[in-house]
Amino acid sequence: MSGLEKRSELDAGAVALSGQLGKTVQRLRKAYNLSLSELAEQSGVAKSIISQIERNETNPTLATIWRLSQALDVSIERVLGSTEDAPFIEKTTKVDTPVIFSDDGKCRLAVVGWLKTVEWLQWYDFQAEPGGVLESDAHQRGSVECLSILAGEVEVEVAGVIERAIPGETLRYRCDRPHAIRVVGNKPAHATMVCFMKAALME
Repeated sequence: MSGLEKRSELDAGAVALSGQLGKTVQRLRKAYNLSLSELAEQSGVAKSIISQIERNETNPTLATIWRLSQALDVSIERVLGSTEDAPFIEKTTKVDTPVIFSDDGKCRLAVVGWLKTVEWLQWYDFQAEPGGVLESDAHQRGSVECLSILAGEVEVEVAGVIERAIPGETLRYRCDRPHAIRVVGNKPAHATMVCFMKAALME
């Protein structure tokens, strides 16, 4: 193979890789529901550069690809790999599931959400004995908590406002100020709790 033919083959491979990279970055960014600006902020890569990568208008350096892979929480191999996501199943056993208890010991929060998402999404399995109280400090500004009742009856208090819920009902409330969950009645309570930490939610 001549030098010119070899160079043409390498150029063709670079173009194919660039096209694949742009599609992968865009797909992962949208999967995380990130805007170009948010990905730029999290990765340290300029918004204009990310836009060019997604449109296949530039061949980024390895350092740029590494920054994007860190922000998107994937390996460089995956970013540079196939545009089709490989099957993904991850199992966490009961023993490996972190558990948090309230000060009174009557409320139990099992961290069932992905630990890699705790900065923007937190998901818990909430179980509590009768009379249990879970008091929480304010989370970051604009955070919203969703409490879906599966069993028992609970009340949530936020800034002096109190609302009760029974099985089948969901309470959504700002948790960027001190708040408390109390079990009402003489039956244990069970609920799922999801906390969205995005500050823009309540803007």
